Amino acid sequence: MANFYFGIAGWSYPDWNGIVYPSDRVRKFDDLAFIATFFDAVELNNTFYRIPASKVVEGWAKRVSHNPRFRYTAKLWQGFTHEKKLPAEDEVKQFLEAMEPLRNNKRLGALLAQFPVSFKNEEAARERLQWIVERFRDASLVVEFRNRSWMTSDILEWLEENGLGFCNVDEPVFRQMIKPSSLVTSATAYVRLHGRNYQNWFMKGGNRDTRYDYLYTEEELDEWIPRIREMGKKSKDIYVIGNNHFRGQAPANILQLKAKTLKKPVEVPENLQKSYPQLKKIAQKKTRGQASLFDD
Repeated sequence: MANFYFGIAGWSYPDWNGIVYPSDRVRKFDDLAFIATFFDAVELNNTFYRIPASKVVEGWAKRVSHNPRFRYTAKLWQGFTHEKKLPAEDEVKQFLEAMEPLRNNKRLGALLAQFPVSFKNEEAARERLQWIVERFRDASLVVEFRNRSWMTSDILEWLEENGLGFCNVDEPVFRQMIKPSSLVTSATAYVRLHGRNYQNWFMKGGNRDTRYDYLYTEEELDEWIPRIREMGKKSKDIYVIGNNHFRGQAPANILQLKAKTLKKPVEVPENLQKSYPQLKKIAQKKTRGQASLFDD
């Protein structure tokens, strides 16, 4: 059975104040250390927008030292996955060196190459993918496609032959996009829950918050439980990441999914439990007379 890591994409969101984090935080309150108390993993979003300095990354490793299980996954910088022009080799070296503090501290679980829906299974795209694989394959690379043209047996076999993980996604299933799956093509299995906000996904003038503003119902989460368990039988490590971050919805849903998948109560931040009362039945510490999802 695999090591299960249930986590969230990012941790620094102003709208989490008073919902995930205490509203009366003391001066030295460390939001990342707080998250590492309740979650097994964080997917680094900021590495997509810029290559971080090694000193910053070293700080991320230190701030989660109280949780020996905790792992980071990191999105590749957008210059590798989204820009038309191939980056310089120096930028590859810079990114890998930036990740060294996490690797040295055994905190780096995987690198995630996320491609846009416009990235189709065409010759130029396959050449770009090969270029990325040749430079990052040694870092437990996972590939997230958004365009269903990649869903062929040849591509899946190629991923497996090259030891590359496949990212299973939950997102609005528009015409070109990929349906939920439970594929495992390497020792690292991966799931990303983006929400099902069909109405605002491609909204004109919308932003990150409008796209990922979605709270999964228990019934929707239940669809993933058999998939995650099955993936756990075929992999060494499995990462389940919530990206529906707006107003702390990802932390709430991921804790629900963790509790129900592993069939045991979990620790829930006090504020989050107040914001989402449905978490009370999966919380580790019960008040007198409170029913639990796990009571016989």
